[in-house]
Amino acid sequence: MKRGIVRNVLTLILAGGKGTRLEPLTRDRAKPAVPFGGLYRIIDFTLSNCLNSDLRRILVLTQYKARSLDRHIASGWSFLSRELDEYIDVLPPQQRLDETWYQGTADAIYQNIYTIEKANPKFVLILAGDHIYKMDYGNMIRAHIERDADLTVGCLPVPAKESVHFGVMQVDASDRIVGFREKPKDPLPIPGDPEHVLASMGIYVFTARLMFELLCQDATKTDSNHDFGKNIIPNMIDKYKVFGYRFRDKNQKPNAYWRDVGTLDAYFQANMDLVQVVPELNLYDQGWPIRTYQPHIPPPKFVFRDETTGRRGEAHDSIVCAGCIVSGGQVVRSILSPNVRINSFAQVEDSILFSGVDVGRGARIRRAIIDKDVKIPRDAVLGYDLEHDRRRGLTVTDQGIVVVSKGELPDTFKKP
Repeated sequence: MKRGIVRNVLTLILAGGKGTRLEPLTRDRAKPAVPFGGLYRIIDFTLSNCLNSDLRRILVLTQYKARSLDRHIASGWSFLSRELDEYIDVLPPQQRLDETWYQGTADAIYQNIYTIEKANPKFVLILAGDHIYKMDYGNMIRAHIERDADLTVGCLPVPAKESVHFGVMQVDASDRIVGFREKPKDPLPIPGDPEHVLASMGIYVFTARLMFELLCQDATKTDSNHDFGKNIIPNMIDKYKVFGYRFRDKNQKPNAYWRDVGTLDAYFQANMDLVQVVPELNLYDQGWPIRTYQPHIPPPKFVFRDETTGRRGEAHDSIVCAGCIVSGGQVVRSILSPNVRINSFAQVEDSILFSGVDVGRGARIRRAIIDKDVKIPRDAVLGYDLEHDRRRGLTVTDQGIVVVSKGELPDTFKKP
């Protein structure tokens, strides 16, 4: 994309959702700040897409439990040059207009309209900060300009049974949107494909001046949810040029990869995809790197090999980040975030351990997500008796994943 076009684009990342379906992982952090893949935060994928697309004027709109997200962006994403008009700025709710929180996605933009206008963009790219995917936004912006569109909406096919989680659109032969419904229970399928619907990705390119006018009009309506999917887009279809843009994946794989990790089970599965021999999401592509904050800590270390006692420090089919010590324990099909310690004779299988987790000697963990800095006591058992795990107050998902929150006390992990 030509540099002049890029400079006319301001990117807004909506990162203020509560993420209630990811609790307890979101009790102390916003959903975009939840760790993913050992080293990353969820928002790193959206931010990396922006930089790889040469978009360097970015505002991140935060709201609930934003401290962890603020700290991560300040630590890992503050390298752009303000002198060159490049920045990633965090915008908490300003409450310039009243004392309410954001009432919807459109209201979140409207409440920051003064800051957006000061940047004087010709086009505005609006993104969600809580999805895992790779995408060149420049191609979508170019399509918006070539069509002389007023609004372009990123879209992709999803199973029809999942329509209640998405905005669903209908398009004509030129991909002009002719119908849009937010989270319908009875959606119209894609013509010729009754099993799928065309879903909004929550990615929008607006022509800026029109967006300002529409947001100001919507703000005065008492019967509006002040939401793009529920109000703004449906009301634009008959009056303006609104197009869909089909998702083009930069993941270098046969199947397009886009994940909404909005539930604990979806989050767990997306992480476990990474430890496959040939993972669906390619994190090792130097042509489309995923950036993040990387602390200055030593490489991972594996110690002890005693054939007599079976004491061996080893990890198989796993991701092991810097600072980890696998000291005589065994790790299989798991993700160890930075500074995790696995002590002698401990067993960890099919699990995600956040940074600073310490697994005591002889402990056994299976199909679990363990939050930051939790200390698992010696000989503790987790994930083998789900009813016992529920009785001791741990979260157990529909698919049997045990989730341990920060600050869990050692007594929680006593044997059945």
